[in-house]
Amino acid sequence: MHLHNFGDSNSLLNNFVAELRDQHTQKDAMRFRRNIERIGEILAYELSKTLAYQTKSVTTPLGVKEMSLHIDNMVLCSVLRAGLPLHQGLLNYFDHAENAFISAYRLHRDGKDEFEIIVKYWASPSLENKTLILSDPMLATGRTLENTFEVLQKNGMPKQIHIVSVIGSAEGVAFIKDKFPENTHLWIATIDEKLNSRGYILPGLGDAGDLAFGGKL
Repeated sequence: MHLHNFGDSNSLLNNFVAELRDQHTQKDAMRFRRNIERIGEILAYELSKTLAYQTKSVTTPLGVKEMSLHIDNMVLCSVLRAGLPLHQGLLNYFDHAENAFISAYRLHRDGKDEFEIIVKYWASPSLENKTLILSDPMLATGRTLENTFEVLQKNGMPKQIHIVSVIGSAEGVAFIKDKFPENTHLWIATIDEKLNSRGYILPGLGDAGDLAFGGKL
């Protein structure tokens, strides 16, 4: 797996991540969603540098200009519900892409720390020989991405896979390296070192879905 960790360098991206983490700033749900969206836009731009391009002629009112334009057939897939703002950021840049959505949630039985990932719904076009961008803002244990990818393969095998996340754990990143094809790219704003006993990232930022869209039963 090719890892692109933008937490290793200084950029404006760090400001957006800091606001996501800040327990006071994150009380503004609209700003929380917008910061995730902006991070999606930045990672989309960086990701775009690795895509396939072809020279095409563009006709202007005054002449013709040869330009290098990306030609990938792309599918953006987000894990509901926390992935929606990140999906929008990617879609702002890859506006001609097809879209897919998949639901996945943790099921803790009897209040125990152990959990399983439940996938009950997905809607996706064919992925066969296309470029798949799979987005989930929190890459904690990595098991959600593993399970969603297993389901998505029923719709075909992509020629290239890009995973886009905001915050990950070192453990989760190591886990998915063995679950995805070797040429998969991971684009992530920053990586934290630890998980707690229930599999949440420390220091992380909390529950991204609840902070973006409100609490749930």
